[in-house]
Amino acid sequence: MTDAKRDFIEFMLSADVLRFGDFTTKSGRQTPYFVNTGNYKTGAQLSRLGSFYAAMVHDACGADFDAMFGPAYKGIPLASAASIALWRDFGIDKPYFFNRKEVKDHGEGGSLVGYKPKDGDRIIVIEDVITAGTAVRETMPVLKAAADVTVNDMFISVNRCEVGQTPGKTAIMEVQEEYGIQVHALVTVQDIHDYLAVRDKSLAGKMEAYMDKYCVL
Repeated sequence: MTDAKRDFIEFMLSADVLRFGDFTTKSGRQTPYFVNTGNYKTGAQLSRLGSFYAAMVHDACGADFDAMFGPAYKGIPLASAASIALWRDFGIDKPYFFNRKEVKDHGEGGSLVGYKPKDGDRIIVIEDVITAGTAVRETMPVLKAAADVTVNDMFISVNRCEVGQTPGKTAIMEVQEEYGIQVHALVTVQDIHDYLAVRDKSLAGKMEAYMDKYCVL
């Protein structure tokens, strides 16, 4: 495991974003761990989180994109933090935008806030996790309805490596096949397991049972 991955896992733990226990995911699966980016709540946390994402975006894309999109709701602060850190850490100034879940019928109207995408734009998506791919399938129609954009890359905190709708394929594999999107993750479920393996063998065992049942590694 790299130092960067270990640092990010410990950062999530310190912010109570990565938690262990008995949880139910959006897909209805019972899981021994949960990632809730809604628990980031301080300026220092968002600043550091933005740096993690910015480094990942910089390594994968450099400045070769037009704007970043943060899906409502948890993607909104993630995209905001990433855009700030990209400028602060790498001198890359890119616009960002996000959607409302309810379309506004007064003022400027519409469902998008911030940058207005144009035909031909290359958009990157900033999200928290992908479990079953539901959020991605909700996001793509929103972007395509706004303009004829291209989405080649998505950046997430944790790749849960879970089976999607097709046996033998993870939700991320399905996203890549359906939409041509390359998904980049700061850490994977295997990284989290490996971190626990030397610190809490009981939790690591629960992770192994879950991974055997739901994950494709």
